[in-house]
Amino acid sequence: MRIFSGIQPTGRKHLGNYIGAITHYVAGQDLGESIYCVVDLHATTVAYDPAALRESSYDTAATLLAAGLEPDRCIFFRQSDVAEQTELCWLLSGVAAFGELGRMTQFKDKSASQRDLVSAGLFFYPVLMAADVLAYRSTDVPVGDDQRQHVELMRDIAQRFNARFGETLVVPEGRYPAVGARIMDLQFPERKMSTTGTSPQGTVYVLDEPDVVAKKIRSAVTDSGAEVVRAPDKPGVSNLIEILAAVRGTDLEAVEHEFDSSGYGEIGRASCRERV
Repeated sequence: MRIFSGIQPTGRKHLGNYIGAITHYVAGQDLGESIYCVVDLHATTVAYDPAALRESSYDTAATLLAAGLEPDRCIFFRQSDVAEQTELCWLLSGVAAFGELGRMTQFKDKSASQRDLVSAGLFFYPVLMAADVLAYRSTDVPVGDDQRQHVELMRDIAQRFNARFGETLVVPEGRYPAVGARIMDLQFPERKMSTTGTSPQGTVYVLDEPDVVAKKIRSAVTDSGAEVVRAPDKPGVSNLIEILAAVRGTDLEAVEHEFDSSGYGEIGRASCRERV
């Protein structure tokens, strides 16, 4: 098994990054040949400051190393240091359909917020992501649920390339966390927790002090009714269940069962005790 995944160096890393990506990077070192990349070129698809991007690339690398990545057990590098990835991106563009790229949900969402300039790089983002993975003949791609559409496009591009030029590229499989694939903002649980577009009080950062984390968890928005269950009309408590299950390494049903007669306050206190 050859594993590849990349992480953008933009913004401060948060709980969603940690649960959905970083913990799986560390675990992947024991599952096969692991290749991880700080994808700084992806961060240039929106307006950026070069000095700040360079600094945040170092910060992201330091966070991953502190979390448990070990250079003796994995390959860990910066995307822009390997020119062959951008070269392959151009070659893959010949089998990437314009219509497919235009249907990418992330492009639609991010382009809607770019009032001054919607860059061609933002539109082309999934092709560069495909090149990142396909360049190394990776078999497994551990990503969050929000990247599922990009992985499916990546697979289509690889298959189309092979149909035209022969069996050259490995068609990878996406690997999505069973728990914690999509952690939401604690104050606005309809929104994904992210480095941009979420509330400061609703975003738990990896480097937050324990008392700050506890305060954010205690003030998390919940829902009407006292039942601790996952449901479409209960995004707040559903998010807390997801977080607690991910931190404990248990399944969602076990958390629901534990708090089925306790109410929202107890699940919040339990999350604080776990040092979420």
